[in-house]
Amino acid sequence: MTTKKKFANESFVIMTEMVLPNDTNTLNNLMGGRLMHWMDIVTAISAQRHANSTVVTASADNISFSKPINLGDVVTLKAQVTRAFNSSMEVHVTVSAENLPKGTKQETHSAFFTFVAVDKENNKLQVPQLIPETAEEKVLYDGALRRRQLRLVLSKRMSPKDATELKALFDLE
Repeated sequence: MTTKKKFANESFVIMTEMVLPNDTNTLNNLMGGRLMHWMDIVTAISAQRHANSTVVTASADNISFSKPINLGDVVTLKAQVTRAFNSSMEVHVTVSAENLPKGTKQETHSAFFTFVAVDKENNKLQVPQLIPETAEEKVLYDGALRRRQLRLVLSKRMSPKDATELKALFDLE
């Protein structure tokens, strides 16, 4: 089966939430689990839009909580598929928090999620390939193969000796 190619911007999704008391910890900061939930939703929508099918979360990379998001902040999550493989897709998400009364906004988090397209019986489906257009999309696209190999090596689903993209980073000859 041949799948059509799609442009990266076709999978772009923006989600906006306000941090309410039920979303916070005892320090009045957004709970990490709530943020991860929102990130999973926005990235899943992006992946589903690209695949035109149901998707399941396979992994989430490197979510760190170095910048707190406060009670009352408006949180904007932006997600976009960076590269499609056979049945999987990498999706990049960025998070920003805006304090409306103060008029300040800062990027607080970013991460890469991986999704797999599946049918109703949970069988993997082939997904359309992706065509990056902008310079930023091309950088994310090019790095996606290295990030994929790293995920596979760390999960022991690929031998480090087979991770050619990773080995090329460290080739000193």
